[in-house]
Amino acid sequence: MATTGKVLSEKFYTAMKKLEPRYPNKKALILPALHEAQKEHGWLSKETLEDVANYIGVHPAQIREVASFYTMYNLKPVGKMHLKICTNVACCLRGADELMEYAEKKLAIKCGETTPDGRFTLSEEECLGACTTAPAMMANDDYIENLDINSLSDFIEKNKGGQA
Repeated sequence: MATTGKVLSEKFYTAMKKLEPRYPNKKALILPALHEAQKEHGWLSKETLEDVANYIGVHPAQIREVASFYTMYNLKPVGKMHLKICTNVACCLRGADELMEYAEKKLAIKCGETTPDGRFTLSEEECLGACTTAPAMMANDDYIENLDINSLSDFIEKNKGGQA
């Protein structure tokens, strides 16, 4: 297998080489490799998945299977701020459905869409594992718990301009 790809940078391969000694084989590196690749591009294109497969030494379909199973991997471009509202039972019982409706109205998009300016993507998350502090949302890699309409509104307003 080649050591450099069409899409991934040397930074990716350097990070993988540092991780390799921690794992029993390259297949065990699939999840970390997908994280590192997504960190570079914000999402995982077909070409990126092929580069990861080439590096790991498996068929690209195997990498796509893994990437499509986990909601933490984006298989299409997302906004600079990816909002994932948990809609599992605990969050729903504490208002997650209303929060999703509010976010859709506030951002003028539907769940699964990205704002025209590319600033926000809104997604539903099956479970964020924050049941005791429900309702919860992830904004990129950060958890926001005990969410309500006011805190959601404030968060969106704060992140509408500038850097997320």
